[in-house]
Amino acid sequence: MSLTVYNTLTKREEEFKPLNPPQVKMYCCGITAYDYCHLGHARTCVVWDVVRSYLTWRGYEVRYIQNFTDIDDKILNRARQENTTMEEVAERFIQAYFEDMERLNVYKADSYPRVTHTLDGIKRLIWELEEKGFAYQSQGDVYYAVDKFPEYGKLSGRKLEELQVGASGRIDVSVSQQVKQNSFDFALWKAAKPDEPGFDSPWGKGRPGWHIECSAMIRENLGETIDIHVGGSDLIFPHHENEIAQSEAVTGKPLALYWLHNGMVTVNGEKMSKSLGNFITIRELLSKYDPMAVRLFILQTHYRKPLDFSESALQAAMGGWQTLKEALTFGYKYARQLSFEQQDTTSLITDKAIEEAFREAVDSDFNFAAGLAILFEVAKQLRKEANLLSHQGITSQSPQDLLVKWHTLVSLAKILRLEVKQEDIFSQQTEISDGEIELLVQQRSIARQQKNYAESDRIRDYLKQKGVILVDLPGGVTKWHRG
Repeated sequence: MSLTVYNTLTKREEEFKPLNPPQVKMYCCGITAYDYCHLGHARTCVVWDVVRSYLTWRGYEVRYIQNFTDIDDKILNRARQENTTMEEVAERFIQAYFEDMERLNVYKADSYPRVTHTLDGIKRLIWELEEKGFAYQSQGDVYYAVDKFPEYGKLSGRKLEELQVGASGRIDVSVSQQVKQNSFDFALWKAAKPDEPGFDSPWGKGRPGWHIECSAMIRENLGETIDIHVGGSDLIFPHHENEIAQSEAVTGKPLALYWLHNGMVTVNGEKMSKSLGNFITIRELLSKYDPMAVRLFILQTHYRKPLDFSESALQAAMGGWQTLKEALTFGYKYARQLSFEQQDTTSLITDKAIEEAFREAVDSDFNFAAGLAILFEVAKQLRKEANLLSHQGITSQSPQDLLVKWHTLVSLAKILRLEVKQEDIFSQQTEISDGEIELLVQQRSIARQQKNYAESDRIRDYLKQKGVILVDLPGGVTKWHRG
């Protein structure tokens, strides 16, 4: 069975065939940095980070780019309210983003281009659109002439006669009617008003339109055609539709082979919004719930379906995480009783049948919910063995089989970024056994194989605190000794 994905562009599920396997170029539309991230952002970032992780596990070499919009009317308005600058506002909320994502165990992208760092590429793209007849100037602004691009609407399925100006909520409708040739044309460059900051350009001082930014950042960081373009379903129109129009008008090539979109977040069945008073920031969530429970809550619903937040749903996720957490710490807790330190831990041992079942489930359009169901089955088996050990001092399976099953669970859970920090596992211990050291060394080996260097460093530093020194040798071998 091969990996299949639902392609918004073709409206069907297709076999995944990247342009230059095993390389995969993947771009995610990031945040506009004017406020704290909310649950919707959390879903987008968690889902696509796990997709990147799963593709890596499947043997692909993924280059994952996520942008920051640091020039925007929303940022400017916030700067005015606070009597500060757009740069200060954007920097503050970009740093807050990183703090929130670290708590959610979202790994960092390979690069985070910003609009302010891509201005030359943006201007070049606008100039090329002008040269090819797809753009025109009007009163200091530059607009994209939508009717010049015959394929406009192919992503969203919308027709020109159905389009309404102001769909993105980022432009002044009354002003646009006066300066645009057609109401559905959109801004590539906006002239700065007398009291606004701006950047020099061939069209006068101003700033780029929202849509041109991503087209330029993709081109500059990943090239003219990428494999996967992802984002929330609210971006299909107009943002992603306009990206296609801009990029493909210049290059004559597909912008992306596969367009993937995650569903929206609702709160007790209603759309999440500030006006309804049900707007939930990530920081508010994590003040009440374990970050891993929030992650589990997100992944238990297929990424394309709506995700409904409720207190009861999060409570259920807390219980689910507790089950997984107990199973993920099984090997540490019972290492002595099961003589795990006497087992052969010189190589990574996993249950191939469980791995294959997990792969087959997730290969169907990144069905992480189905993959989680398999992990929970393994977790329940380990919990049953833990109960037998605690109450009767015996197990129904051999220590070797349990070690394999536990290794498999930890390995697959890591793909979903569901991890128990090693320092939390042993925080109450003053001494660490040889067997526990061997197991931690193996967990570090897994992390290094998955290029999770932050986790690898955490384990190394923890062992160092316990007086254990690691020595990495050629061939991926790690020796250790007590300091």
